[in-house]
Amino acid sequence: MSILPESPDATSPLSDAVQHALAVTLRGCEELLPQDDWIKKLIRSQNTGQPLRIKLGLDPTAPDIHLGHTVVLNKMRQLQDLGHTVIFLIGDFTSLIGDPSGRNSTRPPLTAEQIKANAETYYQQASRVLDPARTEIRYNSEWCDQLGARGMIQLASRYTVARMMERNDFHERFHAGNSISIHEFLYPLMQGYDSVALKADIELGGTDQKFNLLMGRHLQQEYGQEPQCILTMPLLEGLDGVEKMSKSKNNYIGITEDANTMFAKVLSISDTLMWDWYTLLSFKSLAEIAALRAEIAGGRNPKDAKVALAKEITARFHSAAAAEAAEQDFINRSKGGVPDEIPEVALTGAPLGIGALLKQANLAPSTSEANRLIDGGGVRVDGGVVSDRGLKLDAGTYVVQVGKRKFARVNLA
Repeated sequence: MSILPESPDATSPLSDAVQHALAVTLRGCEELLPQDDWIKKLIRSQNTGQPLRIKLGLDPTAPDIHLGHTVVLNKMRQLQDLGHTVIFLIGDFTSLIGDPSGRNSTRPPLTAEQIKANAETYYQQASRVLDPARTEIRYNSEWCDQLGARGMIQLASRYTVARMMERNDFHERFHAGNSISIHEFLYPLMQGYDSVALKADIELGGTDQKFNLLMGRHLQQEYGQEPQCILTMPLLEGLDGVEKMSKSKNNYIGITEDANTMFAKVLSISDTLMWDWYTLLSFKSLAEIAALRAEIAGGRNPKDAKVALAKEITARFHSAAAAEAAEQDFINRSKGGVPDEIPEVALTGAPLGIGALLKQANLAPSTSEANRLIDGGGVRVDGGVVSDRGLKLDAGTYVVQVGKRKFARVNLA
């Protein structure tokens, strides 16, 4: 039930500005709940000039992030560009509990030192997407530490065990006979209480966070506040176009990867997946993307659109100059050229067999894999394809290439 005070009618004709803000909000999102309440908030913000408070909470459980993590950050930036207040909440207190979302066992808590180091890295990386000058950084220890035992018990009284057990991961663990610690029930309560402390108008998160986001809405009503809306974003498909982006699946692009690697990895995705990435990762407007898509449908090479996306993403995490250089590097490699900068390796044992050389230069994990690469025509020495497994190289300097992207300048003595 909505308790928005004196709210405008969300069913009446909307102004162009509100329609635009709603379209930006809905772009690529999984769910916006309740949409009518969000429209009322947008109308009120337009009428009063008061920016809305956009909350994103992140527990710094890992020190680095990949492109999949930036999907929700991009949404924050889009809302930030509409003039709203973005709150980047670092869950230093809740990290001590560990988020049970999607877990089938208790998550081990982090130390205070790990949390501090991870939080600093997280924000440094997030700043490449968000505008730091217009981002409010908060730590939930500000209010959670002050709760004390009395406050924690009062907070716990605002929710029932039966409702908590409706949550899928708790329900499944309970019926599987796996243990659930009492402190894990506190996590969604504390995340919800963050929304009370921040007076959030909307909270963003991944689809796996829906229960926790709804908890914030429930607790705000319990504390007599206008309830927040919730916006969930889908998980980004990885480079393979099959699994969600994940380091464990090795289908990811880390946002700290070098520009050349980042550019080449974006170009490796399928023409179909490219459009999902445009929606979720690009800062181009939906109208610009639609126009580009129409050009491709009309016969323009899809690679042009993919190159544009690769340059935009690479420029975001490096610079426009680095993106241009990465494009030239990719063109050079695709023509069989050698990059400007390649690692140098010093080896001994001349004359040395090509298989052993590839292994020792870390261009192949094993001699047998090196032989397989040679059989497939994937090995070049000074630009010439190697087809003889028995090739031995005398002392000298050689540019050795494996596949399209692995190079080494080998000084063999």
